[in-house]
Amino acid sequence: MSPIEAAATLFGLINVTLVVRRSMWNYPFALAMVSLYAWIFFHQKLYSDALLQLFYIAVNLYGWWNWTRSRARTGEVRVEQLGYAARLGWLAGCVAASAVWGAVMHRYTDAAFPWWDGSIAMFSVAAQILQSRRKWESWVLWILIDLAAVPLFAIKGLWLTAGLYVVFLALSVWGLIHWTKAKA
Repeated sequence: MSPIEAAATLFGLINVTLVVRRSMWNYPFALAMVSLYAWIFFHQKLYSDALLQLFYIAVNLYGWWNWTRSRARTGEVRVEQLGYAARLGWLAGCVAASAVWGAVMHRYTDAAFPWWDGSIAMFSVAAQILQSRRKWESWVLWILIDLAAVPLFAIKGLWLTAGLYVVFLALSVWGLIHWTKAKA
């Protein structure tokens, strides 16, 4: 356990708790967390997750901008839901992107777990985009991602991060319940 991993874990807990509560204050903590995790994952040869953190920086900036413009009269951030066809499209896109990205990581890098890590990364891209757009379905994807990420991080000896993702799993279930009640 490193101090960098401990700081990233703390920022992550604060970030996701604030996302569940639909607080825009989640974004500064998200940016700090993903910056630290980019460094951690790169050094663990989890390249898909390292690159994912760079993507998170950009999408968190977009999400911050979008959330500030999407408040209800009560001041809360509005939650929306995808239609059935859009859900199927996002799922098919996630599966296809996971296959392509896993193949690239397997072929061109010394990634530790190119398919597993790549699938987590591609589903995370979709979940983060959907969350930035305030879509309820983002929580369903986060639950699946957390279930896949915990054993991967444990295998790599990232115990704080694995523990963080167990907490993320619980927070994702809370987010799903909380956002279900707030759906437009």
